[in-house]
Amino acid sequence: MSLVELGSLVRARREALGLSQHRLAQMAGLSRTTINLLETGKLTDLGIAKVNELLELVGLSLHAEVHKNPLPNAALMASRTASVSYRDPLTPEELIEALATGKIPPGRDAHLATLIDEAPLSLVVSSVELAARQSATPPKHIWKHVSEWARAFHSPRKAWF
Repeated sequence: MSLVELGSLVRARREALGLSQHRLAQMAGLSRTTINLLETGKLTDLGIAKVNELLELVGLSLHAEVHKNPLPNAALMASRTASVSYRDPLTPEELIEALATGKIPPGRDAHLATLIDEAPLSLVVSSVELAARQSATPPKHIWKHVSEWARAFHSPRKAWF
């Protein structure tokens, strides 16, 4: 859930409870400006402790759950991301196989370097989870492959080191 979605819920609850932004801000230990920015979708960050306190105050809760399935098209999306600058695309099947085995298909080094350096990390995580499920390879082994590739490709992304 995003801050924009949370802001809409907080606004609806605040109004249902007959609270002004000023009163809610006082009760939550926040500024009225923070409440306003949250409710209008313009707040860029609010710590989890503050979010939890605010939600509890208005009778809401933040619920987290594990997705039953990783992004079903994660491999397709990741392979497209990895192939955006190349004429010959990396296929989802090649990506899954490479993740599972650690063996990069011939001519695909640049594709996987692009994936490691530029793909959204949530997409990489979903791809690893999908590869683990489809290949029965422990995710820990797949992450080892990703880390080895990042070192070999001299990835500038700090997430791998």
